[in-house]
Amino acid sequence: MKGERLRKNVEFRSVYRRGKSFSNDILVLYLVRSNRNRDENGRLYNKVGISVSKKVGKSVTRSRAKRLINESYRLNSKGLRPGYNLVFVARSAIKEREYKDVQTAMLNLFKKAGIYNNDEKNSN
Repeated sequence: MKGERLRKNVEFRSVYRRGKSFSNDILVLYLVRSNRNRDENGRLYNKVGISVSKKVGKSVTRSRAKRLINESYRLNSKGLRPGYNLVFVARSAIKEREYKDVQTAMLNLFKKAGIYNNDEKNSN
């Protein structure tokens, strides 16, 4: 997953500026199509960035929010269509939520965005 991350500020700004956004009470998802995300075999993959503002809480709370988002994405990424740059922005409501709430919110956003394939998810 190391190569599948958005790390630079320029990459985040590009997704914010050119992408579409979908939101619910816990998360906001920005996504933009990218044909540059290809591995050495030419297959498309997704790149992910996670943003948690200081408004969410102190560093322990922000780190927990990032871990919840990261783990939820890791476990559900197999069911996504490849070739996108995604940025998750945590809202302050995430601090009193559990993992299953974050996972439900994330799946909801994937379905809203139309990038979630139910077939692949059921095969796991």
